[in-house]
Amino acid sequence: MVFNKFIISRTDGIGDVILALPVAGALKEIYPDCKIVFLGRTYTQDIIKSCKHIYQFVSWDDLLQKTTTEKIKIIKDINADVIIHVFPEKAISKLAKNAGIPFRIGTSSRAYHWLTCNHLVKLHRKNSPYHESQLNLKLLQPLGGKAIYDITEIPGFYGFSKIPSLDNKFAELPDRNKFNLILHPKSKGSAREWGLNNFKKLIEILPANRFKLFVTGTEEEGKAIRPALIAPFPEVVDLTGRLTIVQLISFIANIDGILAASTGPLHIAAALNKYVIGLYAPMRPIHPGRWAPLGLNASYLVKEKKCNNCRNKKRCECIESIAPEEVAEKLMKHVSLSASAKIS
Repeated sequence: MVFNKFIISRTDGIGDVILALPVAGALKEIYPDCKIVFLGRTYTQDIIKSCKHIYQFVSWDDLLQKTTTEKIKIIKDINADVIIHVFPEKAISKLAKNAGIPFRIGTSSRAYHWLTCNHLVKLHRKNSPYHESQLNLKLLQPLGGKAIYDITEIPGFYGFSKIPSLDNKFAELPDRNKFNLILHPKSKGSAREWGLNNFKKLIEILPANRFKLFVTGTEEEGKAIRPALIAPFPEVVDLTGRLTIVQLISFIANIDGILAASTGPLHIAAALNKYVIGLYAPMRPIHPGRWAPLGLNASYLVKEKKCNNCRNKKRCECIESIAPEEVAEKLMKHVSLSASAKIS
């Protein structure tokens, strides 16, 4: 069967959306001439518009302001052949059925998908041994996709290449004679954090003649970050609260690497094939086996042990026990190898 237009529905966070973009790339491999519409949250719009595989963005936030009749008409007018519910949302599942989308893919683990979808994929995320992006791609099985995509294939599916130019005031900041590294200490509560003290120790260790450091985050996060990481280190560039999402994407595209917990900026950098180090707790389901950054230059650090002591705490002793010296050694090794490659 030939399909011409698809809707990918994923209405959650930035990192989640980044890891859903390979679904679009894999669809383009199966159906090269198809058009893909992405249904997502408004604040992820700039992420989605940076993907060359996406034809159109539809805001779920905007749809929520419409009447039921208006919602159905908007979805019907897309004239999609298929909708893929990558992130399950009961209201969207019902809407897609009422709009008459012929081919509706969901998971068998959601009871409402049995009533609203006509193609169900057996998929349980919480205890799965697979990466989040592999699980997303499993939803392509009814369309001719593989039962499981190898983790090494996924970076080739991002299509994260429609990157806007960087504002001049930010374009002048990177130092082309140094390794330009973003430190992203906070996560807006979406991940366990390494801790400001560890970031402070790392800044003290990294040689200033080899690294130029930038700190990113929201303005609210900046209030907590500045006393610890900016005030003691005048050479560190404070970008907290200064970058919109689109400017953050562009800035990451113009630097060399990033260090962060499992957050949106980490996954943006991985999709842009920057050097990334993700810092993770070993706890399921937030461990790197499920949420590691995927990219040609992506890596992570985690304490390899079974631990649930921090499950109900904000702080995580496991991630905080990753030594700044270990992170610095990993960074220095990469910078040295990169320098050797340039010389050769």
